[in-house]
Amino acid sequence: MTTLTTPRAARTSGNPVRGRFNSWFLDLLDEYVERRLGDVRRELLGGLGGEVAEIGAGNGPTFRHLRPGTVVHAIEPNPWFHRRLAAEARRRGIELVLHPVSAERIDLPDGSLDAVISSLVLCTVADPAAVLAEVRRVLRPGGRLVFLEHVAARPGSVVRLVQQATARPWRWVFEGCRTDRDTGRAVRAAGFASVEVRDIRMATVFVPIRPQIAGTAIR
Repeated sequence: MTTLTTPRAARTSGNPVRGRFNSWFLDLLDEYVERRLGDVRRELLGGLGGEVAEIGAGNGPTFRHLRPGTVVHAIEPNPWFHRRLAAEARRRGIELVLHPVSAERIDLPDGSLDAVISSLVLCTVADPAAVLAEVRRVLRPGGRLVFLEHVAARPGSVVRLVQQATARPWRWVFEGCRTDRDTGRAVRAAGFASVEVRDIRMATVFVPIRPQIAGTAIR
């Protein structure tokens, strides 16, 4: 049975118009994104169990790849995602614990989690290094961060030029999303015991997010 609890009272985060739009738009694109990234998500998430957290859980698109009964601490400060997030947890049999806080300050004890999921979210956080430090803090020794993130394209490439040309409106519409981040470097610099990263090219009409990386970092 799915349960929904909130350790802290929900707090408003972000612009209410853009927040509602992003929840609706990402829900509309859910099957489209799943067709293009589902195999990668399945590979990354299929072996997870125990107690996990997902930073920037959004509408819960990763839940379909988790085992029913998995406890997921959803770190999601945007209240406009919460209704769809709870509905998706019920649909997939996920035990959802909602934390309406930013990923820079996760309200969980040190060494309390088996795994942390980061799926297309490190592009939006204000301080990736602080988020990754928090991820390391809440993971148990041997616990793992699994990540799938879009990243900056190769300098001088057509895609990089498109990323640069669309940077300002893209960041405004998608509430801070940056397409020019070197997230692989950030993960490698975060102090994990080991990091594995591989490049992925997403076949999509949304050119700025075609270059992606997937991988695992062990605490």
